[in-house]
Amino acid sequence: MNDVQIERQLIRVGPRFAVSFQRTLRIPDDGQTYPLPPGLGMFPIFAVADFADRLPAEWSRNDVFIPLYQREALWLGFHGARWKPNAVQVRIGGVNALTGETGEQALEAEPQNYLVCPEQPWLDGILAVDGAVRQFVAMPLGLGYTVEAALTGEERQGTLEITVFEPKPGVFPEEEPALDERGAPRAAAGVQSMGLGAGGKLKQKIYRDRYGVEVWDPDNFGRVTVHLLNSVQFREVTGFDPPPTPASASAYAEAGLPWFDLYDENREAVDAAPALAGAKTIAQHDEERGASAPDSAPIDADRLHVKKLWNEPSLGRQSRSAASPPSTPAEPET
Repeated sequence: MNDVQIERQLIRVGPRFAVSFQRTLRIPDDGQTYPLPPGLGMFPIFAVADFADRLPAEWSRNDVFIPLYQREALWLGFHGARWKPNAVQVRIGGVNALTGETGEQALEAEPQNYLVCPEQPWLDGILAVDGAVRQFVAMPLGLGYTVEAALTGEERQGTLEITVFEPKPGVFPEEEPALDERGAPRAAAGVQSMGLGAGGKLKQKIYRDRYGVEVWDPDNFGRVTVHLLNSVQFREVTGFDPPPTPASASAYAEAGLPWFDLYDENREAVDAAPALAGAKTIAQHDEERGASAPDSAPIDADRLHVKKLWNEPSLGRQSRSAASPPSTPAEPET
């Protein structure tokens, strides 16, 4: 199994791959499909081993945790080497984020249950709609809001799990070519009480693997499990204050700050998973419970300032980040 190294804002798995967890705007779940919201800074990452005496005994010392507020959104930024990519599976609460399969699965081509990175620069949510995803949004466990509850009927894990597979020997170069493609676009109960639910729709393709599933070595992989702590729990465990909650999507839009899209019409996308398409969204759960969600007003997507980025290595590094307007009050947490 490949080594996992934890840095302050990155997790490195194996010799080339890394993932960051990006703070972002939570978009309304109003039926519209929005462009990609910006990265507003990376979440800090903490090793369970450093706080093991304050965390559940069943958590592995090799796991990590990050702080989120209730109803806060995030996206995953993948970092890798185009000369030797990786296959990556993402599971939330034990559910594959692309197919809705539960439990551990082998790499499969149909339906494709993995990403190829860094060709896939980001993942913002579950693949529940063709050509779009439903945003990852943190919600408390035990209320039935999470994708885990929708697909398994239980809320026991609430974790984000990333498994990174190496290619088989001889398929790609063993060393970085002298004329490399630098600057390729890449982005960057008890204590456990948070999982990921399905939020609003974002325009995002999940690219089909152009190399083929047989390229990847199923026995050569690394894995990291990420736990989600709300702000109160994070402060109690670490003694640190979590980052302030980002500004609302409506305030950000009114400020005229950029959203993002990719020129990727030539990339073939995988189809949405029927199981994930049927999972209730957070807004639907709110409606059933008679709850009112903060900052749920629709935004005129046609009037947003959308910045187009090329997903091509020859065009240099392109950033999906923007300055944030003042933060907004967080929803109370317990």
